[in-house]
Amino acid sequence: MISAQAVTDLRDLDAAFTIRETVFVGEQGVPVDAEYDEHDRTDARHYLARAEDGTPCGAARWRPTDKGVKLERFAVLDEYRNHGVGTALLHRVLNDVQAAFPNAYVYLHAQLRAVRFYERHGFVKVGEQFTECDIEHFPMAWQAGLVG
Repeated sequence: MISAQAVTDLRDLDAAFTIRETVFVGEQGVPVDAEYDEHDRTDARHYLARAEDGTPCGAARWRPTDKGVKLERFAVLDEYRNHGVGTALLHRVLNDVQAAFPNAYVYLHAQLRAVRFYERHGFVKVGEQFTECDIEHFPMAWQAGLVG
C-alpha cells in the first residue's frame, strides 16, 4: 500500500527533492533554477509518498499565498505512475490543507496531461491554458464535494 506523509526530517526532504529533480528536471527538462525556489526552505509544506516496501516514490508541496492555498510540485517516479501514488499524495495534502485552512481557496497549475487526474479529484479549470517552463498548464481550483 502507498503511504503519503508530511515531511518531518531532512532525509525525507532530500528524498522529495530528488524525486522532483528526477521528474521535472531530468524527464521534463525544467531548468534547475526554475524547479527550486525560496518557498522550498521557507513557507512550503512538503510531502513524500512511499511504496509498500518503503521506497520514496512521490513528492508534493503546498503553501499559503495571497489567493489561498496553492498545491505544487506533484511528482511521481515513472515506475510508480498509475499505482495510486498521486491519489495518496493529493488526499493527504488536501486533508492537511483543510485542517490548517478550512475555508481557503485551494488551487494549482496542472500540467496538461494531469488535468483529468485533478478533475477526478474535484478540481475544475478556472482560466485559460498557459505555458510555464515550456510545459502547457491550466489553472484549476478545488471544489470540495466534486470528487468523482
